Amino acid sequence: MAFTFPLPSLRSSSMTTLTIFLAIFSLLLAICLYFSLIVASSRRNRRKSVGFFHPYTNDGGGGERVLWCAVRAIQEENPGLECAVFTGDDASPESLSTRARDRFGVELLRAPKVIRLFKRKWVEEKTYPRFTMIGQSLGSVYLSWEALCKYNPQFYFDTSGYAFTYPLARLFGCKVICYTHYPTISSDMVARVTGQSSMYNNDPLIAKSAWLSRCKVIYYTIFSWLYGMVGSCAHLAMVNSSWTRSHIEQLWKIPARTKRVYPPCDTSSLRMLPLERPTEPPTFISVAQFRPEKAHGLQLEAFALALERLSSPELEIKRRLKLQFVGSCRNEDDERRLQKLKERCTELHLDDFVEFHKNVLYRVLVKLLGGAVAGLHSMVDEHFGISVVEYMAAGAIPIAHNSAGPRMDIVLEEDGQQTGFLANTKEEYADAIIKVLMTSDTDRLRIASSARNRAQRFSEQRFDQDFKGAIQPIFGALNK
Repeated sequence: MAFTFPLPSLRSSSMTTLTIFLAIFSLLLAICLYFSLIVASSRRNRRKSVGFFHPYTNDGGGGERVLWCAVRAIQEENPGLECAVFTGDDASPESLSTRARDRFGVELLRAPKVIRLFKRKWVEEKTYPRFTMIGQSLGSVYLSWEALCKYNPQFYFDTSGYAFTYPLARLFGCKVICYTHYPTISSDMVARVTGQSSMYNNDPLIAKSAWLSRCKVIYYTIFSWLYGMVGSCAHLAMVNSSWTRSHIEQLWKIPARTKRVYPPCDTSSLRMLPLERPTEPPTFISVAQFRPEKAHGLQLEAFALALERLSSPELEIKRRLKLQFVGSCRNEDDERRLQKLKERCTELHLDDFVEFHKNVLYRVLVKLLGGAVAGLHSMVDEHFGISVVEYMAAGAIPIAHNSAGPRMDIVLEEDGQQTGFLANTKEEYADAIIKVLMTSDTDRLRIASSARNRAQRFSEQRFDQDFKGAIQPIFGALNK
């Protein structure tokens, strides 16, 4: 007896496919409707306020100084606007206000409202061992969603460089303003990958492989296009230097809405420090967060090389030399980086010459700057270089990396006079260190005086003036 098995009919198969399609479509429609309702509800409850998207309010760097100076400027210009800070830190309005005053010398008119964020891990570098840029960028959208669902301001102000959040902020009905310290992607980064150069943001494994380097260039090209698209959503983009402006205008293509506003540097209190200072022992200072791109290791090696090059007549100077590292640690990775730097210091036999100062108060930083004859800076393509300006204002001769902000905006001649030194390699840094040591007191004072005059171009007062001028067209309607 023959058995036959019925085959599913074509009609039955088509019906099954249609059912699955309708189910998926209904699910997507429900999700879109759900999120649309959240956005609509948030838009109806929008606050007459400015929300500063700054997930890390404890980094202690130039970006945090910009945040507090921007908050103060808006409070002065628009007293009726509430200022809120979106942060992942466990902070209170009073603690942030106190931090702004004690760490940066910025006195706020009122303590800001604090909106605590709990999804900050999605913007942390360690969350994305590979494809870090796109991972952090998409993670910032998720973090911004949490922020805007909790508190929807009339003005969304990004001070940390999370451009991928701008379309979302516009969807929530916000005016989008940003202060961009550096582009997330730049032609310089693409060039280094193309040239297979190994750096902190280009893994040696990729740098050694032509095929992997080509793949990364494609990845960077796609990311550049996306970055340009989301960045163009800003109603106003303020940038901190000529270098940053050139890259942002190239990528975002909104030159009419892009304004260069030099970051606020505390030149007023630092200018009170005397130019004439004890030079025994000759002290060099390095002020920077303990992050990989700051290249502290290069400074250590250059300092060791300078000590090695000092010949017999200068041995007495060699015995008295001192290098002070002053910086903050944001997280455990920075703590480990600082520990490795100390170990490297021991390997180079520099323990008797080097000091480390972590997370110091502002008044301590001022005291240390007042005792230094020169300041070291070694970050490649530093977008601006606030620490370099602080050196100059304090009377410490800058020895900065010969790229980006220091080269294009800061360490330039003032009235035809030299204001510092620029270097690329450890040999050039060592040469500059020795030149400072061998310079007479008269010549040192002349360079330091010219540098201090140059630093006035980057004062808090100048920032305040340029910042208020940039935001006036957007905020002006509130005052009518």
